[in-house]
Parts: sequence; structure tokens; C-alpha cells
Amino acid sequence: MNEDTGRKGARRGSWKLALVVLFMFGFGFALVPLYGAICQLTGLNGKSAGLLAADGKQEQVDLSRTVKVQFATTVNGGRVWSFSADQPEIEVHPGQLYTVYFDAKNQQDQDVVGQAVPSVAPWSAAKHLHKTECFCFSQQPFKAGEAKHMPVRFTLDPELPADVDTVTLSYTFFDVTELAQQGVPKIKPLVSQQSISPNS
Repeated sequence: MNEDTGRKGARRGSWKLALVVLFMFGFGFALVPLYGAICQLTGLNGKSAGLLAADGKQEQVDLSRTVKVQFATTVNGGRVWSFSADQPEIEVHPGQLYTVYFDAKNQQDQDVVGQAVPSVAPWSAAKHLHKTECFCFSQQPFKAGEAKHMPVRFTLDPELPADVDTVTLSYTFFDVTELAQQGVPKIKPLVSQQSISPNS
């Protein structure tokens, strides 16, 4: 009896574990369009990138203040991708426009489509980080073995709280090949972007 009960318990545990793994995979797969929809409604995490350029002028640069901006990268689901920032961090003056680059490579022998989902920490800094260009605004198609050198242009609002001296900008890359094949629309900025000459 004890042996049978143990086997049944083990089988139940295996089923529960499989369901948890399936749920986690499904949640990760659904995160990209869900995140895009939320950002379209709220303008969070740089999806309202055109706001920086909408009035045709830049913020006043605060040369008296320096903020460290760190860059973190992750690949979701253990896919065979390489993804990294050219530099782990830079120091910026609020109000000044900066350009940084990220490298991504599809190391698989088949074409894929990727989508980067950004996040900003601390939360209080999120609404003060404005992007005028970012690979995260749209799905990124990669041929088999293709590598891309992708820019992000951003500025920190001078209104950034005075107690924030470090901001972390993180990107998680998802394989959204199936979503792209199903015709899920690309995530677009809320306001059309206007060109700004980068300061760096």
C-alpha cells in the first residue's frame, strides 16, 4: 500500500510540476503582447518616445548633475541567442541625449523574430527616461546566424528625483516568431518621432 501510495503521489507531483512549467511558458509567451498593450495605454517604459521630440525642442541640460545608467540584458526561455550591451554603464547629464548600442545574434540555423521588453529601475525613474529610438519599439527579424548592432537613443528628464543617482535599463529578449507569423501587430510609439541630433 505504501509503495502504491508513493507512486501515486509521485505521479501527482509530476503532473503538478508539468502544469507549473506549462503555465510559466505560456505566461512568458503572452508577456510580450500584454506588455505592449499596457505600454500603449499608459506610455510606460519609453513607449511614448515621441514625447521628447513632440514640441521640437530639447530639455535644458543639467551639467551640474551626473547620473549613472546601467544596462542589463537577458534572453527568455534559454533560446540560442547572444544579447549584450556594448558597455555595462555610462554616466549622463539629465536633459542630454545619449546613444548606446546593443548586440544581438541569432545563433540558430533558422530564421527567428525577436522582441525586446524593457524595464527601468527604480520605478520612480521610469517616467523620466525618454527614448527617441529603440529596437524594443518593434519586432526584430533575424536570419539564421544573423547579428545586429542596435542603437538606443535616450535622455533622462531633469525632473528625475534628486535622490536617484543610478538608473538601470534592462531588456529581456523573447522569441516571438510564432506571434509574428500570426500577424500580431508591432509595438509602435504613441507619438510619431521627429529627428533630434544626438549629443553623443
